[in-house]
Amino acid sequence: MGRRREFDVEEALDAALCVFWRKGYEGASYADLTAAAGVERPALYSAFGNKEALFRKALERYYETYMDFIPAALALPTAYAVARRMLFGALELHTRYPEQPGCLGINGSLAGSDEAEPVRKALIEARANGQAQLRERFERAQEDGDLPKSAHSDVLAAFILAVSHGMAVQAKAGFSREMLEEVAEQALVAFPKVESGVAS
Repeated sequence: MGRRREFDVEEALDAALCVFWRKGYEGASYADLTAAAGVERPALYSAFGNKEALFRKALERYYETYMDFIPAALALPTAYAVARRMLFGALELHTRYPEQPGCLGINGSLAGSDEAEPVRKALIEARANGQAQLRERFERAQEDGDLPKSAHSDVLAAFILAVSHGMAVQAKAGFSREMLEEVAEQALVAFPKVESGVAS
């Protein structure tokens, strides 16, 4: 019978998540991860596998725990409400924790070596999935007459995520929450609306 682990695996994962969030994938050393988790490297390996596997589990935890505003946004009744909730949900997350501003996904992928390419690809795939969900929601809005027929759902989805990702970078660079709120409001000015209740 194997020896029982002497640490809380869930707490260790949460601790590693915060390190990755703050330092990115490559910026997070094993010394950082083991110190935050309060365990030795062999124990971390035993519980999670290598660094890439640990990051993937941390990313999954991040989406489950911190990105719940996305399904909530997609369920809203109008495309404009969806866009607004996406942007303000993102900026709230980017600025909620002063010790780890920005977004885990963006912080983890802005730069990387060849060895980190699998992680970069995983992050790209995660963002692509999110963009596809948003595009499909805007397509439904267009079918319902909630967006003009001239609107391009794929471009709108990319636009909202580009602003969201840009705010993550700006939050990491020290932009204030108030400034990012103004950025989100400015972006929403460009969001297409149906004139007089009739799509055109």
